Amino acid sequence: MGQPGGPARPQLSPDGRWYWDGTTWRTALSPDGRWRWNGYTWVAVGGGLSAGWIAAIAGGVVVVLLAAMVPVVLLFNAATHLTPVGSQPSPAASPAPTSFTTIPCDQLEHTQVHYHAYLQILNQGSRVSIPTNVGRSSACYYWLHMHTNEAGIIHIESPSDRTFTLGDFFDVWSDWGHAPQLLDSTHVGTLTLAGSQKLSVYVDLGDGKGGAPFSSNPRGIVLKDHEVITLEITPPTVNPPPAFTWPAGF
Repeated sequence: MGQPGGPARPQLSPDGRWYWDGTTWRTALSPDGRWRWNGYTWVAVGGGLSAGWIAAIAGGVVVVLLAAMVPVVLLFNAATHLTPVGSQPSPAASPAPTSFTTIPCDQLEHTQVHYHAYLQILNQGSRVSIPTNVGRSSACYYWLHMHTNEAGIIHIESPSDRTFTLGDFFDVWSDWGHAPQLLDSTHVGTLTLAGSQKLSVYVDLGDGKGGAPFSSNPRGIVLKDHEVITLEITPPTVNPPPAFTWPAGF
């Protein structure tokens, strides 16, 4: 509920990374990672003081000075020359971020680094469809993207050799679709797990050992060539997860 006499507080996602502005989901973290939206204003990451609290504290300091200083004229003269320290960003200087990811969307596909990983999502035993044009538009290609008729295959095509994670792909998916695709213990894309459900994660490195359970944060799974990643919302449990055969040419 909104505060009496004020606007309703925007709805934040459970992980605090996104907020609903009434029409669409927007990221609550600036691209440089220095500022976070708290529902009312941008605050420095790691800092808990809002603009309202800062104003209140500043007002209290002025009251104390007025009570302590006898020469009112001198006090007024000094107060008019006070310089604020550690000012917050103004809307003009720090506009609300519009991108969900720092991975670029370039006009051409890159071939310097090019490999593939496979992602499958199961919800209560049924396969969840992933758009095969994730990461592609008529104008550009993200370094992580999919191709038509290649369901689940993530193309990693980058101009430089760097580490990419499953979290990076979900961020690209969010940016491409202009809506958050969450990935944590209670969310997979737009799916939210109920209290009785659990997210099981399996990673098959293509070494013949099959899918191994992955118990850490699934966003941290490093994408590797011919890796098969399964995100499974249980029950029921599908173990081992469905096998995947790489098509010819991969």
